[in-house]
Amino acid sequence: MRILLVQHNQDLSNLWSSFLRHHGVEVVQTATQSESINLLRFEAFDALVLDLVLPDGGAIAISDFATYRYPDVPIIAVTSTNFFSDGSIFELIPNARSFMRTPLRPDDLAAVLEHYVPKKAHTATKQEVA
Repeated sequence: MRILLVQHNQDLSNLWSSFLRHHGVEVVQTATQSESINLLRFEAFDALVLDLVLPDGGAIAISDFATYRYPDVPIIAVTSTNFFSDGSIFELIPNARSFMRTPLRPDDLAAVLEHYVPKKAHTATKQEVA
């Protein structure tokens, strides 16, 4: 499984990435809208873990672009705020499969990814995407 982890808190990003890598997940880390969209232009992922509150405010733009490029990609939304506690995130991000509040345990994140990414997920190479 190959995921894009979009998280501006570097300590949290490193913690989750380390745990997921230890469990066989390939993790690509980004912290901004421009980094994330640049990667999504040329690389496919089996899932996105997306912090909804980024310093540049680009979470919805990232999810829109990811959904445009890869219509079936599952998006796991994470946030430390109460803003989306009404479930509205599922209206804003059609590919949102889960909404998780931070702090969260890395094994909970791993379980959610395991649930939403098919066992035989295929990640396109750069050549296939271009």
